[in-house]
Amino acid sequence: MSAIPNASPTPRPAVPNPRPRPTPTAGANPYAPPRARVRDVTGPRTATVLAERSTRFWAAMVDGLIFTVMVYTPLIVGSAMAGLGAQSGNSAGVGFLMIGLGLTLVGLVIWTWMTLKQMRDTGQSLAKKYFNIKVVMKDGSAASLGTLIWKRNVLNWLLSIIPIYGFIEILFIFGEERQCLHDKLADTIVVEA
Repeated sequence: MSAIPNASPTPRPAVPNPRPRPTPTAGANPYAPPRARVRDVTGPRTATVLAERSTRFWAAMVDGLIFTVMVYTPLIVGSAMAGLGAQSGNSAGVGFLMIGLGLTLVGLVIWTWMTLKQMRDTGQSLAKKYFNIKVVMKDGSAASLGTLIWKRNVLNWLLSIIPIYGFIEILFIFGEERQCLHDKLADTIVVEA
């Protein structure tokens, strides 16, 4: 029987660590969270789901109702009170008209502020937020406030001077892309939020 010599294993060469440890600075807590500013990264988008035509319809109706309550109602009530005051020969009618105009102006300013803030932050009108839909660019990116105001609203309002434009504009929603004409002009789509 032969004896196996007691040989020590040959040392292996040191392999450099691919992820070297940072050397902590004096007094730094090695267990502290990182101080870097990190932005949330959303995962790759799955297919955007277009908003249903009925949801868009009801959102437009509710937006109109909100505007009516906040702007037109004070004007109508103030005018009616002024008319009743004028018929009875009372000079308070002018006061009611001025109160109605003042409340109309206040309602318009509040409605404008609320709507612009909501549109800037989320791409939604007040009713679109309630119905959980929003306006985005056709490529899925967020629409800018300028696009939402100028291309979707002001341009559409200017074109509404043309007779039957409003009717034709709405009929576009029955296309496969579910875009009204103002969506096509602004290159936007309405999707589920």
